[in-house]
Amino acid sequence: MDIVTLGEPLVEFNQQEDGRWLEGFGGDTSNVAIAAARQGAETGVISRVGMDEFGDGLMALWAREGVSSETVARDPYAPTGIYFVHHRPDGHVFSYRRAGSAASLMRPEDLPIAAIEGAKVLHLSGISHAISDTAADTCFAAMRAAQQAGVTVAYDTNLRLKLWPVERARAVIHGALAHVDIALPGIDDARQLTGLDSPRDIITFYRSLGPKIVALTLGENGALVADGDVIHEIPPRKTTLVDASGAGDCFDGAFLASWLRGRDVAKAAHYANCAAALSVQGYGAISPIPRADEVEAALAKG
Repeated sequence: MDIVTLGEPLVEFNQQEDGRWLEGFGGDTSNVAIAAARQGAETGVISRVGMDEFGDGLMALWAREGVSSETVARDPYAPTGIYFVHHRPDGHVFSYRRAGSAASLMRPEDLPIAAIEGAKVLHLSGISHAISDTAADTCFAAMRAAQQAGVTVAYDTNLRLKLWPVERARAVIHGALAHVDIALPGIDDARQLTGLDSPRDIITFYRSLGPKIVALTLGENGALVADGDVIHEIPPRKTTLVDASGAGDCFDGAFLASWLRGRDVAKAAHYANCAAALSVQGYGAISPIPRADEVEAALAKG
């Protein structure tokens, strides 16, 4: 396996212009696995979903996308989490219904250690830590197992203040980054977590916590990516913004898949930035994620 992700998959209801709701799927780490799979990587998901229709839908989704769900447990008592996306003039807003979800009941003793040890990259996020105390313990146990096996650990800070207060988020996320090889923060989250404003200062701060590679996404302003002490500027790409849900997850999956194919950090970030720009041109976290041929074609156009 190239990449295994650990976190909570969700069913998505995305508000449309006519007031109706478009049903789809989301959950940041699941999105990353699918984005990487669409770039040609072999990926799998570690999680729990309910023994319900929503859980069935997620299992079918992963089968269609070529993402392994062998390490997804089905819970006969706890439900699959859901969320809603509202679109407002200043951006999209998430509302979650995930308390007591199957994924929030993850425990360290249930981890599929062999799947983690057999992967090239373990990817998880701040949300993976935030959904419950046992989930946070599970994340740290997975990171330790990956480190001991020489598996690269990638981490998106993905701050959700509806899940926990910023002080606790800061302590846990920054504590986790001490065990991370590739940090994938977004600029808005990073500013709240660090108290810093300058992207380069944020890069320097996160490098000081331990990660060798830091890819800081800047939204419509492109990205900055550090490989050791060298920082590369990734310019923005023109795009038509319809829905930015999941754009950061698309960047993460495309970056990791491209980097695993042997591209250097700067080229992998250019590729991922292009993929993310394409992904915001449609509704939903998953449907607009481009495949490798679409990204290569867009890059070829310059």
